[in-house]
Amino acid sequence: MAKHRFLPMTEQDEKDMLDTIGVSSIDELFTDIPESIRFNREYNLKPAKSEPALLKELAKLAGKNADSVEYASFLGAGVYNHYIPTVVDSVISRSEFYTAYTPYQPEISQGELQAIFEFQTMIAEITGMDLANSSMYDGGTSLAEAAMLASAHTKRKKNLDLKSSPSRIAKCC
Repeated sequence: MAKHRFLPMTEQDEKDMLDTIGVSSIDELFTDIPESIRFNREYNLKPAKSEPALLKELAKLAGKNADSVEYASFLGAGVYNHYIPTVVDSVISRSEFYTAYTPYQPEISQGELQAIFEFQTMIAEITGMDLANSSMYDGGTSLAEAAMLASAHTKRKKNLDLKSSPSRIAKCC
């Protein structure tokens, strides 16, 4: 089996690994695979191209695809022609929107927190409210937050009966 130069492994590394698993060669690892179905020839690949030449070829190949600009699409599930304002690319390409996760909240990206902050700021400015909140991750979290706020405001211990009012919950979320 040919050595792959991109693998950061020395001959000693390979020998140590083979000794550890109890085989004498890499080829011995494949003895259970019948010789008749093994790939035992060179790959039939075109010669390497420069990046600009490769991009030109890929663009030509992509041009053969049917797309929803030329053809009607009945895929549904959000796959349809829609307009994305040019400013969106400009905004999302700013580094604060794609930085790494925050150390105190590893499950969410810093960029999402930045987007939430920007959205809340805009909503507060547009509506003239002192505060705006949009940092809920999902419907369940939003419902729980709304219930806690309502309880605190009304001083009630119970907001609504989840068992008897599923349609009310569905309407609110």
